[in-house]
Amino acid sequence: MTDNKREKEPFAVYSCADIPKVFSAKEWRTSNTLDIYPSADDVDGERERKESSIATPAFPTSTLRNVSICSLHCVAHRSKRQRNEVSQPASADGGDENADRGNWTGKLDFLLSGLGFAIGLGNVWRFPYLCYRNGGGAFLIPYVIMLGCAGLPLFFMELSFGQFASLGPITIWNISPIFKGVGYAMVVVSALVCIYYNVIIAWALYYLFASFTNVLPWTLCNQWWNTDQCGKTFGVNGTNVTLGVNGTNTTDFTRVSASHEFWTHKVLQLSSGIDKMGTVRWDLALCLLLAWIIVGACLIKGVKSSGKVVYFTATFPFVVLFILFFRGVTLEGAERGIRFYIIPEWSRLAESKVWGDAAIQIFYSLGLAFGSLATLSSYNKFHNNVMRDALIIAVGNCFTSIFSGFVIFSIIGHMSFMLDVPVDKVADEGPGLAFVAYPEAISLLPISTLWAILFFLMLLTLGLDSQFAMMETVITAVIDEYPEYLRPKKSIVVLGLCVIGYLLALPQTTSAGMYWLQLLDWYSAGFSLMVISLCLTIAIQYVYGMKRFSKDIKTMLGFEPPIYFKVCWVAITPALLLFILIFNIVQFNPVTYGDYEYPNWAEIMGLLMGLSSCLLIPLVAIIQVCRQKGSLLERIKAAAQPSPDWGPALEDHRQEMMKVYAGKYGVEVPLEGAPNKGADLPPDYTTATTLPRNDINVPFSVAGQMNGLPVVTKL
Repeated sequence: MTDNKREKEPFAVYSCADIPKVFSAKEWRTSNTLDIYPSADDVDGERERKESSIATPAFPTSTLRNVSICSLHCVAHRSKRQRNEVSQPASADGGDENADRGNWTGKLDFLLSGLGFAIGLGNVWRFPYLCYRNGGGAFLIPYVIMLGCAGLPLFFMELSFGQFASLGPITIWNISPIFKGVGYAMVVVSALVCIYYNVIIAWALYYLFASFTNVLPWTLCNQWWNTDQCGKTFGVNGTNVTLGVNGTNTTDFTRVSASHEFWTHKVLQLSSGIDKMGTVRWDLALCLLLAWIIVGACLIKGVKSSGKVVYFTATFPFVVLFILFFRGVTLEGAERGIRFYIIPEWSRLAESKVWGDAAIQIFYSLGLAFGSLATLSSYNKFHNNVMRDALIIAVGNCFTSIFSGFVIFSIIGHMSFMLDVPVDKVADEGPGLAFVAYPEAISLLPISTLWAILFFLMLLTLGLDSQFAMMETVITAVIDEYPEYLRPKKSIVVLGLCVIGYLLALPQTTSAGMYWLQLLDWYSAGFSLMVISLCLTIAIQYVYGMKRFSKDIKTMLGFEPPIYFKVCWVAITPALLLFILIFNIVQFNPVTYGDYEYPNWAEIMGLLMGLSSCLLIPLVAIIQVCRQKGSLLERIKAAAQPSPDWGPALEDHRQEMMKVYAGKYGVEVPLEGAPNKGADLPPDYTTATTLPRNDINVPFSVAGQMNGLPVVTKL
């Protein structure tokens, strides 16, 4: 036989190098008579990869059952992705393991990026408020329980999922194409959140620039944005005296703080409703433009650039938090706020709302179901200890939330003392805490300009880390779907997506911008995240299988996950996710902003926005089922099975996976009619007659009766 024109022999042994010369790609995939079996040398790795062989059975192939098991490293049966991503060992100087896609430069790059994503604005402006509202220190009990039973298992599962496949949140669903809609839903949620999250970063930039002055502008009551109700309150011999704009003492009107008027009338220039948009505010629009420029510049080179930026953005908030903590606890009246924050109300533990809030806070705080965790870990090297990283990030996130509470409430306690009002009158959450209560508290500190600059720098870096991760999720999802065309043009993709994000966010810089941001925040990442997480857990732990997923983790780490994770994945976590989903539905309230109630058309728009991501899951599932052949049940089964190219990206790692699976499934499966000793094998893998064609995911023994002859192939 010649190199280029070989006659197709029915009883031949072909090397991997010869296969493409003998069979066309189309013929290889569609042939009904070609039956492929891995040789023992293939699995044991005793021969070099280039010389590993694949043997056809020594009897007429036309009479065989349509069975095909392809070696994990047979180039002729690889998908386009597998043929492109050949084995590329890491260089001695710590270079990329996957040169085509890229890896984090160092282990700390991923760890800090994960910490930066998980530790966001919610740790500072939401957790402390939830803690005092739900029983103070008692709230920490359900919070830690929910972390252990739902947060940490889901966090570890998502990170392992991404690291194993080295793919974006859409393409990774080769694991079970029927669930590919989950990937699309993740990307939609991340994209929606990116649109309004950068507006919050723009606000932080606005306040940061406004802080570079001797007198902080939100302490003044004689500016054009102030009303007659603006005033500063000082405690005088136990009485409250309000100093109005004319310098007169009055007590006959409701005081509105100067910081509140600066926020409402100067920064937002808030209109009376969502339909009263007005014009784009040029100052906010420029801050928003700067925010998108920062994000684009840091992501333009992927993880190579963002992985270095996080060394500052992920660590600086901790520096500021520690500085503010030591300053806060030394302020007069700080103990008021701290007592208010930590004194437990044990009776509150009997309320379901406390447990529901704890579960939801863990969910949002860790950033589950956004697709960002799988995206970040997909740039890890294959054998990175992802379980260690998951523990560090999850526990670090929990610690930061609790520590932030001490920082926030020590200063709020001082504010309560200075204004001589109860702590609950100045405690707030969300933008109200970050841009009203806290700036006012800072204005009461000595050298207030310095503390204002540090605080808003902290808010900026907290927001940027989360924005980096969510934006990288969208970018990676787009590029990994069309790698041949888009990967060489990643800079253009990043630029295009940032421009689109900026244009879509511009309405939030108008006078009705706060109403639009609240609408997006309320619906874009609410119950949809619960649905996505539940589908993710079902797809990986039930459809793909917990045993198989554990073997995948063993391939990466050298050991299977502890029994704690396995029990949570298949029982406890799905039950808690269902509880959170039902709790959210029962506790659902229409969106509001203060006393403003949204019109019906805005409510409908918000609901459709929230449902848009969830509806993609069944829609894509139907499309995937329709693409298959056979009866409805056969189509569903085929769409649920992993695609032929599912598995690690690199060839060497696929061989490692094959050996790990061989250790579990490398037993002789009895002939048809004999007692089935292979009952612990995954579905459809117990006999040769039920094996799906072209599956290369789970290597195992093949046994069957072909043409009257028993055939057993051992791995």
